[in-house]
Amino acid sequence: MLFQPAIIALLLAAAVAVLMLAAAAPFALSVLREWDIGSGSERQLVLERRTYLFSTLVSFVMAIQLATLLLFVFNADRLAVMFVGAMCAVGTLNVNAWGFPALIVQMLVFFSALVWLAINHVDNLARDYPLVRAKYGLLLLLLPLLMLNFWLQYRYFSGLRANVITSCCGSLFSEEAETLTAEVSSLEPRAALWLFYAGMSVAVASGLLHWRRRGRLDGGWLGIAAAAGFVIALTGVISFISLYIYEHPHHHCPFCILKTEYDYRGYALYLPLFGGAAAGMAAGALQFFAAVPSLRAVLPRVSARLALLSGAGFLMFTLLATWFVVNSKLILIES
Repeated sequence: MLFQPAIIALLLAAAVAVLMLAAAAPFALSVLREWDIGSGSERQLVLERRTYLFSTLVSFVMAIQLATLLLFVFNADRLAVMFVGAMCAVGTLNVNAWGFPALIVQMLVFFSALVWLAINHVDNLARDYPLVRAKYGLLLLLLPLLMLNFWLQYRYFSGLRANVITSCCGSLFSEEAETLTAEVSSLEPRAALWLFYAGMSVAVASGLLHWRRRGRLDGGWLGIAAAAGFVIALTGVISFISLYIYEHPHHHCPFCILKTEYDYRGYALYLPLFGGAAAGMAAGALQFFAAVPSLRAVLPRVSARLALLSGAGFLMFTLLATWFVVNSKLILIES
């Protein structure tokens, strides 16, 4: 299994990320100890020159991590045909105990990478690079997460065996199962619908209002709304949106909608959802630096753009979900 092209690409991307951040760690420590933008010493000039190199390399690594989440899910879905009992990515991820932890950590890496890229972008726009210590300190915190990501993926992929009988999505997302996903699946459709549209309304309004006010509002609330909206959106997909797509009252799987027989509608839903949630969280993270004098003109502009992306992403997700529900032949709620 390790010699599948997609698996090799995922492991290489995870390994390169760990190696790059490990190589940057000593420099990050030097920046935390010695950085002084007001100094004209030779050491400060060396640090300033090297920050361009390391920031460029790390930005490339973080950008790759944004794409690997999509590749990870696509690969899990594609490999489902190789395992007895697997119908979609759920079966592939259930082949061993490392599948879903690897997916969850890969999602955390995705959101963390976009937050770091936003902080790095804002720092490069300021004249005195006020966030150098913050972004290199964050790199040191991200290194253990990336190491965990590589370790989980290696354990998962190296443990894949074609002779293993795995469980399908019905056992995980069934209303009778004793899991958190089962609790979500068993939500009453009308209540799930109200929760979904209330959550999406708040997420969309938060992003568009922050953009309308040119980033002058407290972006922390936008970050909270985006994170909450992401959870509510996934709850909506599991509890009722997937049912309308499948036109089946008991099929709650959020992964089968990625398959060709459903016209890849899952990708159309998840791409704006993940993009909108990540942009909102990044705008919220930037709020921690709103008091920095040299960022008072730069940060609101970047935050407003992220807020627009967040609001647009959640709005597109909501409109697509509504379209799928309205055009479905399934009737869950009697008017």
